Amino acid sequence: MNYFQLFDIEVCFDVDLNQLAQTYQALQKKVHPDKFAHASSQEQLLAVQKSAEINDAYQTLKLPLERAEYILTLRGVDLPNEQHTFGDTSFLMRQMELREMLDDVKSADDVDSALEAAQKELAQEYQQHFSLLHAQMLENNEAANEQACDNLRKLKFYQKLNIEVERLEDSLFDD
Repeated sequence: MNYFQLFDIEVCFDVDLNQLAQTYQALQKKVHPDKFAHASSQEQLLAVQKSAEINDAYQTLKLPLERAEYILTLRGVDLPNEQHTFGDTSFLMRQMELREMLDDVKSADDVDSALEAAQKELAQEYQQHFSLLHAQMLENNEAANEQACDNLRKLKFYQKLNIEVERLEDSLFDD
């Protein structure tokens, strides 16, 4: 079943997260395994499976990048795996620069300021790519979907880099 159909919402990149959460809770109440405690083992198993499906759908639809990937899949876009090389050499160069910037934070005279500047730069670039992704998802034509796919991969890189920044921050300021 299509996750959007499960939640009875339109297939769209923009979703009302409050409505999504309310529908999620209502769906989970209907199929909660405790309601089937005295049912047959087959009915209990079906309740657990349906609950897991609802949970998977919710986790996918509530996160913008996961939602974009799911929508692109529904649109028939062939999503290359993350190990697939980019044809965008300027972005590959930017990846190297950003990694060097994080390495430089460790040896900066003012680690606090260097870390804050790195976080700000990453947040700005992430937002720029996210805005592009948003527009491409709304456009929904073959070219825009392919561009959205590339942008999605770039945004996933920024997500991973932000996790590295958090780890770096923890290691630098751990008492």
